[in-house]
Amino acid sequence: MKILLTGAAGFIGSHLSQRLVNEGHFVLGVDNLATGRMKNLDDLKGNPNFEFLEADVSQPLPAATSAKKKWDWVMHLASPASPPKYFALPVQTMTVNGEGTRHLLELAREHGAKFFYSSTSEVYGDPLVHPQPEGYWGNVNSIGVRSIYDEAKRYAEAMIYAFHRSFGVDVRVIRIFNTYGPKMDPKDGRVVTNLMFQALKNEPMTIYGDGLQTRSFQYIDDLIEGMTRLMKTDYVWPVNLGNPDEFTILGFAEAVRKLIPTESTLKFHPLPQDDPKQRKPDIALAKKLLGWEPTVKLEEGLKRTLEYFRRYE
Repeated sequence: MKILLTGAAGFIGSHLSQRLVNEGHFVLGVDNLATGRMKNLDDLKGNPNFEFLEADVSQPLPAATSAKKKWDWVMHLASPASPPKYFALPVQTMTVNGEGTRHLLELAREHGAKFFYSSTSEVYGDPLVHPQPEGYWGNVNSIGVRSIYDEAKRYAEAMIYAFHRSFGVDVRVIRIFNTYGPKMDPKDGRVVTNLMFQALKNEPMTIYGDGLQTRSFQYIDDLIEGMTRLMKTDYVWPVNLGNPDEFTILGFAEAVRKLIPTESTLKFHPLPQDDPKQRKPDIALAKKLLGWEPTVKLEEGLKRTLEYFRRYE
């Protein structure tokens, strides 16, 4: 197949690009490098089934992009995805998920291509239902500081289903829960990178609030497997992809300290506004539809991630 994939130089996009190329597909990776890194694509350099285009999908892509190939899939993964990144790029985060999604849906419609969107568990906000199934509408502060990401993703989902209902665009939507692994940006400010790098450097480990808020951590290989399985179905509605093993942030910090001998102590900071108190996916749909569930346990995933991170000490 011929696949246009945005956010290709990002953490998830680079892994997905590699998987799709390995399966024999042609991938045009698009990224404006606002948060992506070309280093993530080193393994694809010189591969005839991969090309890279530096472009901002908040604007229509160059006409030559459409003329060059007839796309089978348009896959939209472009967006800042960690709080420090989207707080630093608030308008860009809104536009890449708003105007960017619309431009790419128009491209998919023009080509008769299928459209794939990486949404997020953040659409559930600070949830009042636990664990979170796809049918839960969420508890989001539409004018809060995190709304630049939460509402951008919710708006994109609404846009996608407007195109699906109005024009018959064949769509796939995943809601990604906390994912980690090699190729994460060491400075992205997420809990995994923060705590692992602080432990490596014997620096105080940052804990927000009391550390009793929960997250579910999914290893990147499990996510990519779920994404490629969904591509092979005809299911058009959102699907949660995440690991239902739930940890408190304090519990996660202890898992990191067990893995990395460190002199780091815990340093507590105020909980940011609208930070979710709990987050755990209901993956019953993914199990039934895809025969999928995560297989990489946290300890093993952290070991693999640490091997990569040590090169950034």
